[in-house]
Amino acid sequence: MAIGTVERDTGMEAGRSGALEAEAHILVVEDDGEMRTLIAKFLRQNGFRVTGARDGREMWETLAGSPVDLVLLDVMLPGQSGLDLCRALRAKSGVPIIMVTARGEETDRVLGLELGADDYIPKPFGRAELLARVRALLRRSRGEAGQPVAGATGDGLVFGGWSLDTRRRELAAPDGTVIDLSGGEYDLLLAFCEHPQRVLSREQLLDLARNRMAFSGTERAVDVMVSRLRRKLEPTEDSPTIIKTIRGAGYMLVPAVKRGA
Repeated sequence: MAIGTVERDTGMEAGRSGALEAEAHILVVEDDGEMRTLIAKFLRQNGFRVTGARDGREMWETLAGSPVDLVLLDVMLPGQSGLDLCRALRAKSGVPIIMVTARGEETDRVLGLELGADDYIPKPFGRAELLARVRALLRRSRGEAGQPVAGATGDGLVFGGWSLDTRRRELAAPDGTVIDLSGGEYDLLLAFCEHPQRVLSREQLLDLARNRMAFSGTERAVDVMVSRLRRKLEPTEDSPTIIKTIRGAGYMLVPAVKRGA
């Protein structure tokens, strides 16, 4: 059975994944009351704490009142759209965001990623897929079940003056400023750091990061994430090139990568 066609719960056995779900608070922003109830019921059956919101006003009220671990945000909302809310939320917070889009609306999915969403799921979607995406993104945001960097024994990777702390999942600029990364941005940057100074096609980047990608991998999604990374790694026209486009081939991390102390 799928969620997104407003099909009712048929008693599917709820799977639990220990403390991760028990501690996680999910905010479901969906204007359709029946849909919101179905999603919330299913997530609660799987051990999550869930709060529902009908629109942007209720979303901001919830965020102001209690910590939230993940936001499930529908694109089509009354008043401010989900895309507008995604942009505003990302400007204020690094909370993981999954956008819910109409099936086939690739423009909305790509725009959502460009605005800072970590993943998207098209309607109608199955319960198993929703649960898998929520759990995966929570693991990425909390640094759980991460894969070790090939050949690295320390917690830091240094490239071009930048430092990526793989334990804390933090990126520090050459001046020491910590730069916020979404789950998808971190996953893609780590894939680059594992294979520096090597041309990687979009398909190769998907394969390298597939097991930890925080967003639904497509070649277009890779382009979006690379663009987002560049805005952070190369903030001005005078900034050194960190990620280079190789016409007709893919992308390359230009600096050498060393293990940090």
